[in-house]
Amino acid sequence: MDKQSLLFGLERAIPDASNGLGNDLFLAISRLTPIVNVDLLVQKSFSGRLHTLLSWRSDEFYLDWHFPGGVLRFKEKLKSRVKRVAEQELSSPITNIEGPLEINEIMNPSRDVRGHFLSLLYSVELGSYPEIGSHDSNEEIKPGTLRWFLQAPTDLLRQQKIYESYFSNE
Repeated sequence: MDKQSLLFGLERAIPDASNGLGNDLFLAISRLTPIVNVDLLVQKSFSGRLHTLLSWRSDEFYLDWHFPGGVLRFKEKLKSRVKRVAEQELSSPITNIEGPLEINEIMNPSRDVRGHFLSLLYSVELGSYPEIGSHDSNEEIKPGTLRWFLQAPTDLLRQQKIYESYFSNE
């Protein structure tokens, strides 16, 4: 099949890319181009000590704590993606967005699929904060589990260790 026929078939299969591409096509495209994503820095003071909210990720790519985040969709504004991530992953609307605080180019040299990202870090304040335990909590950890951290955990997603300076490190 020539490239023109392939492109025509893709355009017919995806009538509105702003709704997403589907996992197979997204993974294929991630082999060909950098992906833009947003990461959310959510912090709150408990007993006078600043805590950072992280989510547990367990899938075919990662098994680590990470800053909640999501991939930008076609024709989606960055702040709209930030708001959607908060609603989908944290079950809360946002009352304030600051940033991006950082723009980082993140590459995984050992992987082509999902191997190159432009990552934008936003600081957000939530309308309501999840009632969850701290990192020492004995609750079961499963994908999407949220926890508050004083310090960067040793099992922080390797690509997000660039954000370690945002932890209080007490």
